[in-house]
Formats: sequence, structure tokens, C-alpha cells
Amino acid sequence: MTFPLASRRAFIQASIAAASAPLALLAPTAQAQTGAWPSKPVRIVVPYAPGGLSDAVARLLAERLALGQPVIVDNKPGGGGVIGMGVVAKAAADGHTLAFSAISPLTLSPHTHQVPYDALTDFAPVARVMVSPVYLLATPAFTGKTFADAIAQARAQPDQVTFATSGVGSLGHLMLEQISRKAQVRFTHVPYKGGGQIATDAAGGQFQLFTANPGAALNALVERGKLRVLAVAAPGRMPGLPDVPTIDELGHPEANMNSVFGVFAPARTPPEVIQRLHEAINRVLAERDVQERLRQLDYLVSPATIAAFADQLRREHAANGRLLKESGIRLE
Repeated sequence: MTFPLASRRAFIQASIAAASAPLALLAPTAQAQTGAWPSKPVRIVVPYAPGGLSDAVARLLAERLALGQPVIVDNKPGGGGVIGMGVVAKAAADGHTLAFSAISPLTLSPHTHQVPYDALTDFAPVARVMVSPVYLLATPAFTGKTFADAIAQARAQPDQVTFATSGVGSLGHLMLEQISRKAQVRFTHVPYKGGGQIATDAAGGQFQLFTANPGAALNALVERGKLRVLAVAAPGRMPGLPDVPTIDELGHPEANMNSVFGVFAPARTPPEVIQRLHEAINRVLAERDVQERLRQLDYLVSPATIAAFADQLRREHAANGRLLKESGIRLE
């Protein structure tokens, strides 16, 4: 990796300290009488635990957004983002409660779990913020060197190569199924309940291959040579890993799935408030130092229009539903 671990830690610590339709998958249509907005502090709900990279990015946004009122971050972790998104779905649609989240609680979780909201009607997309790649990594238990070696071993020894993901029906699991079907090989799936423990177990060689988003702990293990990145699911090669091919390059475009993050509001939030938030967020994303900070964290700034973001949410929701059905994944 070309970006030092110290810079990542410093950014996370500084960011945390600094902040102390229907769609809603369609553009919102109901207009409320909100008066001057914002009239009180704006809350950004992060549906993940404090201290992680998602939390750090949310706090960076909170620090930089110039809305005329304080912007605070409120962590509501649990259920892979479902609990926090449920909080936002039930919040007043007045522009004072937002979510910063991966899109998977809206595009994937509704197909795999019972969720306390309607993903297609309870949220208004505000702004797409960034794309996080998904790494396909090898642990010390894997004797091969490349992605091709992983496929060859799985073909020669069906069900003998272990492949961990953050859970049944997770993005990593869908990638595994796509790769297995295209290559006509069989891995043994090792599902975790979330991704928190995977990096630690991976360094101990408790399985051979796994998928994960970049993060401080994972990146440190890669930098120290404890783990190896065999491929990345991303729009292109990562600046910090220029020699690592994308999964698309390796002949599996359908498995080149990455994590998209954005800001959401409750459905029926006034359109003029949505537009003001969209413009304010995009101004922050255009700042050169913000782009550099996200790049050091292996995130890619990825703004889009509200309409394009809404269309992506619709398409991925439908595509994930089809994929789960076609793959025959049995959900827990």
C-alpha cells in the first residue's frame, strides 16, 4: 500500500474529534411547510459503530457542511445498517434527520432479512458520496499466489478451499456465488455474522480466502504482509494497489460488486431541502483535501445527480433480488 497506516489513523482520530417517492427511491413529491431550514441542529445517523471509516467520513461531512446550524453524528449500529436506517425512516420529514450509509440496507438487506421499513418508499436519496472497493484477499493458509491459483485449487479440490464472507446473503457472498458459477468451481463458504472478526481470524489462517472492505485494521495487516490482496472489486485499479487487477479484468464483471455510500432523508422531505443538502454535500466532495483524505482511505469520491442515484438504487434493489433467487442462496 502506498498510503501509510499512520495517516489513516490520524484522519480517523481528527475526524472523530472534529464533530464532538415514492422513493424516496424516487424524488420526494410531498412538500411540507417547514419555514426557515434548518431551524435546529441537523442529525446524521450513521448505522454503524463509532470509530470506523464510515463514521469518520460522516464526521468529515458534518464538520464541513455549512448549513447555518450544527451538524451532529449519531451512531445507531446493528443489523448491518438496518437498525439505524429504521430510525431515519421513522423520523420527521423536515430535513433535520439524515442517514449516511452504504446502500446495501436498501438494495440488499430487504431481500435477506425482515427490515422495519420499505426500501422503495420510506427514503429520499440526497447525494451519492463515495464508492468503497471490496477486496478479495488470501490468508496465510492459502498456498497459491494469484486469483487464478484460487480458481485452479477450487477446481482441483472441490469444496476444499475455504472462503469467508461477512454473512449469508452479504455482498461478499453474492460475489462468491457469481465467481463460483462463472468459473464452475465449488468453494466452502464460511459465513460470519458481520465483518468485525474476519480480519483477525484471517491473519490467523482460519480460512484461505475472504472478501472485505478496506479499513485501518485490514490495511495494516496487508501492509505488514499478513494478508495479500488478490483482486479488487472496483471501477478501476486502486491507486494504492496498482498491480492488483480488478475482478472485472479477471473475467468476472458480474462479480465486480462494490459498496456505494450516500446520504438519505426520510420520504416526503421537502424537495427544496433535498436540493440544498445535495448542493452542500457536493461542495464538500469537491474540496481537494476531502478527495485526498478519502483516497488515502481507499475510498473513491463518486458524486451523482439525485436522479442518477435514485435510479442506481432501484436497479440494484431489483438486480440483487434476482441474483439471490437465481443463486439459490438459503438465507438464515
